[in-house]
Amino acid sequence: QGPKNGKHLIENPGKHPTKQDCELKAFYRLANRLKERFPHLPIVLTMDGLFAGGPTFKLCQQYHWHFFVVLKDDDLPSVNKEFRRQVQSQLANYLLFRTGGTVAIKQEFVWANGIEYIDSLALKHSLSVLECLETKPAVGGTTTTFRWITDFQVNKGSAISLANNAGRIRWKIENEGFNVQKNGGFSLEHAYTTNPTAAKIFYLLLQIAHILSQLLDKGSLLNKLFPAGFGSAKNLAFRLLEAWRNSALSLRSLFLIRQSRFQLRFDSS
Repeated sequence: QGPKNGKHLIENPGKHPTKQDCELKAFYRLANRLKERFPHLPIVLTMDGLFAGGPTFKLCQQYHWHFFVVLKDDDLPSVNKEFRRQVQSQLANYLLFRTGGTVAIKQEFVWANGIEYIDSLALKHSLSVLECLETKPAVGGTTTTFRWITDFQVNKGSAISLANNAGRIRWKIENEGFNVQKNGGFSLEHAYTTNPTAAKIFYLLLQIAHILSQLLDKGSLLNKLFPAGFGSAKNLAFRLLEAWRNSALSLRSLFLIRQSRFQLRFDSS
């Protein structure tokens, strides 16, 4: 729901809905709110193949946003075909990169720029496609293919950063979101109630707790005391819980903390 009626949780439409709200429709509503609230904020969208289409490209162009969208083999056949044609004819658009702790992971990048795509409304879009073939010896030398559509111009100087810090970052965001809330000590999947209103309140509080935990984890004050970290979000949650149980602050300590001044910085990585 929009901000005007004061509701921010996702609600399925209708009195007796038979299916969940459409993800694409929800994206357009969210995009409008983001542009309204942060009109000058530079944004790069990282999305799955569901969003590979003209409406997404048009919206990003209208809002001056960049995008990275997963391109599967059966998505946008004309784009995939033109990408293969260019890759075979432009051999210079290739880069080999090795990474990992022992530099054992091999990444091979190929790309093509200026691919014209005409959507169902006859609108033209100029796209780039970047593909990464990643081989990990630790998993038997299996090669995994990653491919994205983007509005960035890809070259040898940008291919590695665009793939690993934009295209691949979608999995990092997903794993550090719901996965941490499920398995990192927040007990998202615990059936505390069957009351829908209570469930919404619980999840709102859980979101607040997760935000505070991330600020604590990335803050410079905690890093000074525990430079080696805690190993996982779950360990941090348990240590924090035990601190509340066994290390209660006195009124004098709280007063001194309130009177002191300090600076808190966050890990920008």
